[in-house]
Amino acid sequence: MRVLPRATLAALGAAVLSAVLAVPAVAASPAPATPDAPAAREAAAASCDTPATHRISQVQGSGDATPLAGQTVRVEGVVTGDFQRSDQLSGFFLQDPRPDSDPATSEGLFAFARDTFKDVKPGDRVLVTGKAVEFNGWTELSPVTAVDVCGTGTVPALPSTLPGDGLERVENMLLTFPQPLTVTDHYNLGRFGEVTVSAGGRLFQPTDRPGVDPGEQRARTLLVDDGSTRQNPATLPPVVRTGQVAVGLTGVLGYGFDTYRLQPTRPVAYLDANPRLPKPFPVIGNVKVASFNTLNWFTTVGSRGATNAEEQRRQLAKLVAALKGIDADAVALMEVENNGQTALQTLVDAVNAEVGAGTYAALTHPYPGTDAIQVGLIYKPARLEPVGEPRAAQDPVFSRPPLIQTFRRAGGGQPFTMVVNHLKSKGSCPAGDGPDADQGDGQGCWNATRVKQAQALLGLVEDLPNPLVLGDLNAYGEEDPIDTLEAGGLTSLTKRFVPAPLRYSYLFDGMSGELDHALAGRQLLKRVTSTTIWHINADEPRILDYNTEFNPPDLYRPDAYRSSDHDPVVIGLTLPGGKG
Repeated sequence: MRVLPRATLAALGAAVLSAVLAVPAVAASPAPATPDAPAAREAAAASCDTPATHRISQVQGSGDATPLAGQTVRVEGVVTGDFQRSDQLSGFFLQDPRPDSDPATSEGLFAFARDTFKDVKPGDRVLVTGKAVEFNGWTELSPVTAVDVCGTGTVPALPSTLPGDGLERVENMLLTFPQPLTVTDHYNLGRFGEVTVSAGGRLFQPTDRPGVDPGEQRARTLLVDDGSTRQNPATLPPVVRTGQVAVGLTGVLGYGFDTYRLQPTRPVAYLDANPRLPKPFPVIGNVKVASFNTLNWFTTVGSRGATNAEEQRRQLAKLVAALKGIDADAVALMEVENNGQTALQTLVDAVNAEVGAGTYAALTHPYPGTDAIQVGLIYKPARLEPVGEPRAAQDPVFSRPPLIQTFRRAGGGQPFTMVVNHLKSKGSCPAGDGPDADQGDGQGCWNATRVKQAQALLGLVEDLPNPLVLGDLNAYGEEDPIDTLEAGGLTSLTKRFVPAPLRYSYLFDGMSGELDHALAGRQLLKRVTSTTIWHINADEPRILDYNTEFNPPDLYRPDAYRSSDHDPVVIGLTLPGGKG
């Protein structure tokens, strides 16, 4: 497979589109003659004289399941995809080149033939005998008792679009998608070779923004598989970012694990429609602050973060690269090991070793709580000076108490206060059906607790000078905790400054959304001049992270990309007073 260089869809000329999106067909030249014995030739000819008992469309039927379940049938078709190896699908796809008149019946079928019939290849015209079955929702022939190659044939790929009229009617058929399809999920790229694409751009969490229809989003998605049953294969499909675009996607449509799966029959071409940025978009102002979830930065090996010293070295290198790229005057950190200053100071020392001794200093959390992780705050003493000592919320509603610090520019000036948070996560649901159970409204578990934490935050910031509430709030943009903070007088800076297509910081279940927020009080809002989200993690497949268990070693780079699973948020402030 290949990845095309960066290009916009609008820039694709008609000549390029016609070349890339040309509808392919499966065809083959006649096999060269072999010195078969006359008896073998006669036997082959006799087997080809045994006609089909059914057409493929009759085996498929017009419903979700074959109407001939359990019956032995003989069908004729052209092989469109060969995946017979034991580490593949253990079979091949065949298709009737003469469609019937019923659009509800598929013309394709899968023959579970293992590698018994090794001479089968795409373009072969075959007669196949086997039992019609419905295997976990997939219509196929299994077992196959005879495969007779009786010449060659051609089947054109059927042009298809998403959303369509349903995929059951084209199950097992050779399809091509002329429309551009956006990569929207790659969670299982490394483990199973799977990528999900969607028509009409990326998918968003329904609770992240208005107007998202979950059913409509599902209808315009398609899982692209690798024709393999291997886990953690040594050879991978292209390592793609969310937002890249597949063009001319062509393959046979199988089924498995409750979803349709396109098995490509030719290399997939991707447009780099979402290129990496080496640094965040520049923010305007004389003070730059940021928020960054480190994804379990632990110095205790074998706990939540790295499982060995090598992984820890790799994780630290990526975090340092990310913090260097952010280059903020103060950075709020989440998911740092709660072991005093050890983990936090180790991170600061590693950054300073790259950017200069004393560039960053770490605050000491006065009340970090008892959770395994804590929030932290690092800053540049040459740029900012603390006003007063660090404070912390001690309300028991917080399992990870917020850290509060007021700063002003070095040399004096208007103060502002960073309130660093990591609200209750959506996982590890409580037993029973109480208010913190999943209510089925898309907000996940512990939503009631997150609302209480948001209410407590509003009480905290009432008397703080120019509060800036930031961190991983574990709530998407239109969920109750964010509504609570906004109703209490805080303004979302990402909603205000970041365009909607770029306003996300996390990818879950193939849908992008914003879990990492920055909200300013009314007075500070006047001093906020820009905000951006640096997409170095949510768009990147996890196979690029620091882990060594399954990731191919040649993919690791000591850079910022996939340093975490959350994207950092960066805010520009223009504050009066101070030096420079």
